[in-house]
Amino acid sequence: MFYKELLLAGLLVTAVPLTWADQASAQAEQETPAAQAADGEYLSEEQFLDSLTFRSGKVVVGSNLATLNLPDNMVFLDGADAERVLVEAWGNPPDDKLPLGMILPKGVSPLADESWAVTVEYEESGYVSDEDAADIDYNDMLEDLQDGARADNEWRAENGYEPIAIVGWASAPHYDAAGKKLHWAKEVKFGDSDEHILNYNIRVLGRKGVLVLNFIAGMHQLPQIEENVPAVLAMTDFNDGNRYADFNPDLDEVAAYGLGALIAGKAAAKVGLFAAALVLLKKLWFLPVLLIGWLWRRVTGKKQQPAPVEPQVQPEAKAEPAPSEAPPRVASVMDLNNPPDDKHK
Repeated sequence: MFYKELLLAGLLVTAVPLTWADQASAQAEQETPAAQAADGEYLSEEQFLDSLTFRSGKVVVGSNLATLNLPDNMVFLDGADAERVLVEAWGNPPDDKLPLGMILPKGVSPLADESWAVTVEYEESGYVSDEDAADIDYNDMLEDLQDGARADNEWRAENGYEPIAIVGWASAPHYDAAGKKLHWAKEVKFGDSDEHILNYNIRVLGRKGVLVLNFIAGMHQLPQIEENVPAVLAMTDFNDGNRYADFNPDLDEVAAYGLGALIAGKAAAKVGLFAAALVLLKKLWFLPVLLIGWLWRRVTGKKQQPAPVEPQVQPEAKAEPAPSEAPPRVASVMDLNNPPDDKHK
């Protein structure tokens, strides 16, 4: 898997004299790191996967906020493990707060090139009215999204991250008025990579806020993601007391914006393994010519190599027993996404 080899190349830059560059191909045959932990320690792919807890079946997120009824072909990571995949394995900027979790395809390592994921978050921003659903101009909204991404890039540049650009709609926004579920997809360019990123977004409206589900995948995976969108939509529901129909105008706060603002929020900036690897490759432009040639051949496969080793599969997911009693609700639920009118941190 070339991601591990790219990380090895990064280590060679700082740890190996340039005169040893011609030995890189020999070192590539040895055990190579797959992810870097927060304390700087590099883990093998097997060690990294063993450190994650994959769950299956029915998973309750938040303080009895919502339930994910996972199909047999999907598994779930809690917030801490999800953040580790996003940051340690995929190279995303860390967030101030953890997500509620992450949905992944069962049997596919998050360190495999074909991996994808759905992050699960919650915005406790109030009851979002859907009265504007029929009045939204999605062409104007796309222009606003593109402007917002350009503004966010100033912060990303200052903090050493690649800029992002919204190329266009990969799937135009659609609202299911009966299920109170909104979904759309953006095509995103990460840095100057030729491989564009797919950000497929789902919002599930609730009594006091919105469940935020975002697919992280490459544009070449769009057909596969579209096949899984119906299952993700069907498996996600608020629990009793938190549903959209449970709204009480005498007790509950109404959000200061409608459906249009949910779509026009700040551009998603999370990327998966493939995009992170391409960025690392680009940043290694100063490597010796021999090492660049070796690295490029490894990435593009432009020399005969043994048959690739199958990626490590996830450990068997643990089925979640149905809770006998719902845990007590708390007054606030963690809010990972900023409201649409907030400034980027």
